[in-house]
Amino acid sequence: MPGTQQTQFQHEAVPTRDAATVMLVRDGVTGIEIFLLRRVKGMPFAGGATVFPGGGVDATDAAATVTWAGPPDTWWAGRLGTDTETARALVLAAIRETFEECGVLLAGPTPDSVVANTTQYAEERQELESRKITFGRFLEDEGLVVRTDLLRPWSHWITPVGEPRRYDTRFFIAVAPEGQSADGATTEADEVIWQTPSAAIDQWCAGGSMLMPPTWSQLTALSEYRSVAEILEATPDIPAILPQIVMDGERIRVGFPGQDGYYRSGGPLPF
Repeated sequence: MPGTQQTQFQHEAVPTRDAATVMLVRDGVTGIEIFLLRRVKGMPFAGGATVFPGGGVDATDAAATVTWAGPPDTWWAGRLGTDTETARALVLAAIRETFEECGVLLAGPTPDSVVANTTQYAEERQELESRKITFGRFLEDEGLVVRTDLLRPWSHWITPVGEPRRYDTRFFIAVAPEGQSADGATTEADEVIWQTPSAAIDQWCAGGSMLMPPTWSQLTALSEYRSVAEILEATPDIPAILPQIVMDGERIRVGFPGQDGYYRSGGPLPF
């Protein structure tokens, strides 16, 4: 911005925690739609923000022994830019968090099937969210195979240095399975909605929601696709993006690739 000096906002870096976020998509009447939830206000991280389902990797994700259908963990490690153990934990966390936060389960009784209706697992879903049972135990008890082939790696964002909670987050794409219904039956969401990427951005521009830079960036990228089929054909590069918190005059801003479009849009700032 002319006439102002931008300086990096210096703070001691706290360690990052691996996390996984899933952009659940479907074809709608006016284009692709994405499942979004508004986090409960007052939560320690991103309270009140509109986000995709997701969360931190749990220790039990890395330790889980599951029946795995899809690319091997070596393939996932290559695409996610990490080791096989971390890649496996990230993929399982993505599938677990999607089930916990919106009731969509990317798993089935066989390697080529998907559960048709997840309401039968409502009690187990609550127990998973409250950490009374592990995801691995749930899958084993129900005889389910995780369908990692239904996930696509998409992007990689790291929370800026200076934030009190920091996540090293991989974003995935998944198509909503036929017959399953995404819902808001989670303690972490105030509201859920299916929206086109453009509608979600327009709502934010009008002050009706709060989008953090990674969420806005993913919505902006996905708004270029006309159908789910086009998304699934894409193989995006996945560089690690580490935004920088900077002082722009008296305002705190976040510097990241594509930031000009974010600030030109006129939506509310995340800080």
